[in-house]
Amino acid sequence: MAGEPQDDCLFCKIVAKEVPATIVRETETTLAFRDINPQAPTHVLVIPKAHYADAAALAAGDPAAAADVLREAGEVAAEEGADSYRIVFNTGAGAGQTVFHTHAHVLGGRGLQWPPG
Repeated sequence: MAGEPQDDCLFCKIVAKEVPATIVRETETTLAFRDINPQAPTHVLVIPKAHYADAAALAAGDPAAAADVLREAGEVAAEEGADSYRIVFNTGAGAGQTVFHTHAHVLGGRGLQWPPG
């Protein structure tokens, strides 16, 4: 069920502190941690603590939590010293989503090209 922790979800396990992660920020509704395969000097994932499969499900199910994720992404970028940064939500396997718990990639610290790939 949307919003409820999923036993087979890696990010739900990180939220529950069952799986270690390098946490950089935590609020009541979000968790931000370093990506284990960084694609830029700053590469932090910001997730809602509640489980939603993708950004569309989060926006439909809990718009306030979606706003929290975006706000925290900006806070992470500022704390990391990234004046220019990208926030990316991959939705679906074809877009590169590998963990089906909404997450925003905060990428910065180097020049980023367009189109992204």
